[in-house]
Amino acid sequence: MDLKEYQGKDLFRRFGVPTSEGRVCVTVEEAVAAAETLGYPVVVKAQVLVGGRGKAGGVRVAATEEALREAAGAILGMDLKGHRVKEVWIEPASDIRREYYASFTLDRTARQYLLMLSAMGGVDIEEVARTHPEAIARVHIDPIDGLTPALAEQAVATAGIDEGREELPAMLGALYRAFVEGDADLVEVNPLIVRSDGKLWALDAKVTLDDSAAFRHPEWEAYRADEELDSREAIARARGLNYIGLEGSVGIIANGAGLAMSTLDVVQQVGGRAANFLDLGGGAGADTMTAALEVIATDPQVRALLVNIFGGITRCDEVARGIVAALERVRLPFPMVVRLDGTNAAEGRAILSSVVSDSIIVEPTMIKAAERAVAEASKAVA
Repeated sequence: MDLKEYQGKDLFRRFGVPTSEGRVCVTVEEAVAAAETLGYPVVVKAQVLVGGRGKAGGVRVAATEEALREAAGAILGMDLKGHRVKEVWIEPASDIRREYYASFTLDRTARQYLLMLSAMGGVDIEEVARTHPEAIARVHIDPIDGLTPALAEQAVATAGIDEGREELPAMLGALYRAFVEGDADLVEVNPLIVRSDGKLWALDAKVTLDDSAAFRHPEWEAYRADEELDSREAIARARGLNYIGLEGSVGIIANGAGLAMSTLDVVQQVGGRAANFLDLGGGAGADTMTAALEVIATDPQVRALLVNIFGGITRCDEVARGIVAALERVRLPFPMVVRLDGTNAAEGRAILSSVVSDSIIVEPTMIKAAERAVAEASKAVA
């Protein structure tokens, strides 16, 4: 679950990461009342889950009530990269002397946490990584040992940070606790600033929480109640499916998160782009398959669907019966390519033979199924 900036800052404060107090406002009058309490100048920041808000006009500084009314009025209701702005965050403007970048995430390949730190903050970090990769310190952290002061000092030195170098390890320690004890997949601060009074400050907050840890955090329900889902994700959640909407044209249904991610990679490998991630989980019967097909069928950008099933405990013949039953309930506006392998795969393919047609296609391997799905999607676009 991705948090909005003000929610991320709320998490940071609970772990001792210094950041600005502010107010969430949904009207211009609320923004004016907040600024009168906080004191001018203030910053008006659109609260939507997209990056580059400043460049898109979603962040403005206001030194007077008149300027604030103009800024809040312009931002509230604006379309910011496809997201309608319903809330703004009002906080005191900060005097900025230096801008850094810091983040913690999980490096799954290394099986360790990863700290990324750079003296080139305040700009697109992907662009920094592309043009100045040497400017980003990458430090792996053993989860057993945690972030030691020595390791934090090493990261600061590697990043070439001078001003604030003595205080920064402690702030990184607080940010690390927010990442680990807060059960986050990502915490990112860009920019992490040195203010004119010399204090380090988290001027922004980007946080992704680990949904698998939600049972440990009843307080996350407040975040979830305010969560913005697109229409596809809202339907999937209502049906209990693990679904993430993407931007491609090939719909994906697979059983197991690992296989679903691998399927996305293979589609990309053969020249396509996935429209979604959808994990059926174990034991996909007719009801689960129907729900999955209904979600994919509502996505207007899907041009072909790839169903990739590897039977283990889940039997392919049961999945095949589920597909046949689901197709009696759901009309698909695009071709579907099915790959079955593993337990009772031959029986499953035999069951599917009753529905095979020009638009219901069975392929023997994952790579052939991906190639066919991408070809069908390309044909539809052409």
